[in-house]
Amino acid sequence: MLSRDRTERLVFGLITAATLLTVAPIILVVGYILVLGLPAINWEFLSAMPNSGMRAGGIWPAIVGTLYLTLGTAVIAVPLGVAAAIYLAEYAADNGFTRAIRIAIINLAGIPSVVYGLFGLGLFVLFLQLGTSIAAGCLTLAIMTLPVIISTTEVALRAVPQSFRLVSLSLGGTKWQTIWRVVLPQALPGILTGVILGLERAAGETAPILFTAAAFFLPQLPDSALDPTMALPYHLFVIATQVPGMPIHIQYGTALVLLVFVLSMNALATIIRSRARARRQW
Repeated sequence: MLSRDRTERLVFGLITAATLLTVAPIILVVGYILVLGLPAINWEFLSAMPNSGMRAGGIWPAIVGTLYLTLGTAVIAVPLGVAAAIYLAEYAADNGFTRAIRIAIINLAGIPSVVYGLFGLGLFVLFLQLGTSIAAGCLTLAIMTLPVIISTTEVALRAVPQSFRLVSLSLGGTKWQTIWRVVLPQALPGILTGVILGLERAAGETAPILFTAAAFFLPQLPDSALDPTMALPYHLFVIATQVPGMPIHIQYGTALVLLVFVLSMNALATIIRSRARARRQW
């Protein structure tokens, strides 16, 4: 039999190997994108309109469109998702109905994005007659993002110690005052994690915006929420699969910009989350 020290070293070695096997492919992929994409990155590429069949020029409309879609999704999904999580965690009774709702939310989080795209096409584009537009894309992405935000926010709220609520109520605070001033600030790091996970998925999805919002090429930026828009994921899909003779550095340059966009969201959320954790009292 192995001694306790040898067993501990063996387990530690296995965990370290598993970590390296997980991290190494990610590093290789990011490094590969950097090597092939950096030659394309310059001011014209980031700020100009595409031209010559998208083989030259820049990707500015796709960057702006991705920003519009992400911000629109956040405006719709974050308030609704957090409000629904507050109801489930703080107000709803623990019965068969609420348990069924939680199971449905978990199942909705696993539905393929193309299904959400078809749903958005039928409801927002055709039935509500929003057409292929930023509004239809944001609503579709918001529905896709809601399950992640609701489930993670509810977990974060339930993780706040019950004693915090009892102290606030004993001091004369109302139920809502306790939630707003005590529970939500303490649960903020977990809430931000769920919000960023949902928005990162929305920013990188192609199928939902393919059916509801994205255009192949637009010579100008959208003027309103009812206009279609270009977007980085769809733009990358088009130039990688449907434009013959596309220079490889433009494809990987677009992928690099999308990667930086998503990682910047993650970095901003990490900073805010770290500051919120530093102020947390448990």
